[in-house]
Amino acid sequence: MELDSTAIQKIIPHRYPMLLIDKVVELAPGERAVAIRNVTIHEEIFQGHFPGNPVMPGVLIIESLAQTGAVALLSQPEFAGKTAYFGGINKARFRKMVKPGDTMRLEVTLEKVKGHIGKGIGVASVDGEKAATAELTFMIG
Repeated sequence: MELDSTAIQKIIPHRYPMLLIDKVVELAPGERAVAIRNVTIHEEIFQGHFPGNPVMPGVLIIESLAQTGAVALLSQPEFAGKTAYFGGINKARFRKMVKPGDTMRLEVTLEKVKGHIGKGIGVASVDGEKAATAELTFMIG
């Protein structure tokens, strides 16, 4: 199942400038989602991070993964219309810089969903190389 930005916005509440995924290319509700984020020099963040050497902040890579995981969780009928909040971020590791012109592939696999808590593993990659990984905990409100 593929979702464009309009369909994504029907599942998660994020809007510009905080909607950080462009499309979802794979979705198994409650199990897994794969999203794409096209990183461009036109993003305001690159005016200050870092001038002359623009690099995507790690926190925004993690947030992109979190939004991907939120789509996987909130696409389940029982969570429709809800919001997924961060409950925790563990073992975040950054392996490759993400720069303007890169296309990030964001994959989150939910390992456990119990009640209103979900845990998943996120992997952000560029050109087949891991850029970042993290264990994410979601609280559904």
